[in-house]
Amino acid sequence: MKVALVQTCTPTTLEAARDHVLPLVREAAAAGAGFIATPETTNVMSADRDYLASILKSDDADPVVVGLREAASAAGVWILLGSALIARSDGKIANRSFLIGPDGAIAATYDKIHMFDVDLPDGEVARESAIYEPGDRAQTARAGDLKLGMTICYDLRFPALYRALALSGAEVMTVPAAFAVSSGRAHWDVLQRARAIETGSFVLAPAQGGRHEDGRSTWGHSMVVAPWGEVLAQLDHDRPGVLLADLDLAASARARAAIPNLRNARPFAEPTVLPA
Repeated sequence: MKVALVQTCTPTTLEAARDHVLPLVREAAAAGAGFIATPETTNVMSADRDYLASILKSDDADPVVVGLREAASAAGVWILLGSALIARSDGKIANRSFLIGPDGAIAATYDKIHMFDVDLPDGEVARESAIYEPGDRAQTARAGDLKLGMTICYDLRFPALYRALALSGAEVMTVPAAFAVSSGRAHWDVLQRARAIETGSFVLAPAQGGRHEDGRSTWGHSMVVAPWGEVLAQLDHDRPGVLLADLDLAASARARAAIPNLRNARPFAEPTVLPA
């Protein structure tokens, strides 16, 4: 199957974000992609909770969600809206991934489980738990012949999640992201390849990139990794663009047969906690 990753530099309003991403999605569909994935926070880039609370909408009213549903139906393709920030009915904010079918219907959703609460060496501080309500449920889904494991960005650093998705049948891990530049430069490639190798899965990682209107910079370098760990395609920049790759869907079964670590894992007693 031909897949496409859309790399964006998402602005700070919902309408501008829609107008930014839709031409890239249409470009991907015109290139023959049957599955198109966008990055984390495709609908808005801002860490200001008060601002987000004032503009965010439910998924059925969000212009990016609605626009991508219409685009999927018009082109007859699957679209993974990597994530959109959504106003929940309880007043909280979800960082939610949407799988949209070729009929425009929402086939599956996933709320980001792991919150990016960090103090990076370059001085950047992030506290996603102060903004978003975390999810508590892993999610697999079918997109035609693709057996997906749905994750978002910081989830990438928690391999147990990917193992659980693989054991549940996922062969293609989606990792839409908005990676910081310092951690992206150090860890982006190696983490994507590690998750692919240890689960024998494809990894599709569409990314935010560039300098955003809110002052934040993101790493870009969207990439597709095969189950044996080789990079099938990667953008070498942080600018908006479209990345195409052809997936040999039998490759996951071959990788898992060659290195059957998913089957070979054994239970073990937890180690004794070392004294302080």
